[in-house]
Amino acid sequence: MPRSTRPFLTVYVVWHPAFAAGRSIAKGLYDHFRRELYENVAGGTGLSVLYRSEIDPHSGALRNIDLDESETTAIVPLIDAHFVEDAAYMAWVHELADRADQAGLRARVFPVAIDGAFGSTGLMQQAVRWDSWRRVKQADRRRRLVSDLTYQFGRMLRAYLERLRRPHEPEEELDRYLRKVQIFLSHSKHDPDGERIARAIRDALYKGDGLTTFFDVHDIPTGVRFDDVILRQVRVSAVVAIHTDGYSSREWCRREIIEAKRWNVPLVIANCISEGDERGFPYMGNVPIVRLDPRAVDRIDHVVGRLLDEVLKDFLWRCRIELARADAPDDAVFLPRPPELISLAGLEGRADADVTLIYPDPPLGAEERRLFEVIAPKVQLRSLTEWLAGWDGEVMG
Repeated sequence: MPRSTRPFLTVYVVWHPAFAAGRSIAKGLYDHFRRELYENVAGGTGLSVLYRSEIDPHSGALRNIDLDESETTAIVPLIDAHFVEDAAYMAWVHELADRADQAGLRARVFPVAIDGAFGSTGLMQQAVRWDSWRRVKQADRRRRLVSDLTYQFGRMLRAYLERLRRPHEPEEELDRYLRKVQIFLSHSKHDPDGERIARAIRDALYKGDGLTTFFDVHDIPTGVRFDDVILRQVRVSAVVAIHTDGYSSREWCRREIIEAKRWNVPLVIANCISEGDERGFPYMGNVPIVRLDPRAVDRIDHVVGRLLDEVLKDFLWRCRIELARADAPDDAVFLPRPPELISLAGLEGRADADVTLIYPDPPLGAEERRLFEVIAPKVQLRSLTEWLAGWDGEVMG
């Protein structure tokens, strides 16, 4: 099967040149989605983020967007009064929205309502309501926009992943496979900070615009057997570990982290250390850490934003692997983050066999590879680019 060299997801940001903040907002989106964070799973230099703002003098319209240049396409028009009052811009965005609808699950328009003019656009797509954040600080507005779009892109890729897995089913039939993303809040119930912070994060997720249609939040209820819940719930969830002073001393908390690592689910550590941790748990590394003051608890939006990044990365990785899986040998095991020694526990007795662990770029350093050579000499480590290049020198984009 020939492998595509197209970018997997391209994001187009569109604004009217008279909108003074348009380029600055677009640059913020560019900086976020081009980070190394996404480069590792999307390939190349991160997600492709392209601009559309100026009319082409030859055609009298904005430059066309070819929806076939990428596996999936997200179009983000920043719609203010200038945009709405310009007939050429409105005609362009309506025509593009129609083409995106025809493209099905692989293209979506995500309008951002900058001001009250959006209501007269006639667009049927639900907008991100920038205009409702007037009392929010500018930096927080932009962070919220990034999080909202990350969430929307994740929803799009969740649907597209089902299309890759079930290519012959009608799109309306795929809806029954779109379960919510499970969020597991791992915290120490013997630490008053842990319980309080978990409740605050849960409330923030439930109050977030639209997040309850995407996320379902769980922890282990008091009185329920640990083993009855943890093995079922953690392995199918994205996990937020609330690392308070007493977290690492609790057996159940440690087991939750181990299960999350063994099953390679998205995992974010909320660092809520107040005085200190007597025993830093070694398996809490190799994942994002967000500082959250246990007293102020004023950076929950940062935790939620980082969790959304990890969930979107997970969908990106799963989609890319689904495209490559048909050519994968039987000994290939795909990991969504760089392997560590605990990854061997997930091989279920194959650690002493010929297995290739394939993971997002960049390749591991020599010092980490040497550890694997000592512990599991038959296990091969390959970044996705290394693995693909080993076939015939091509790299999937």
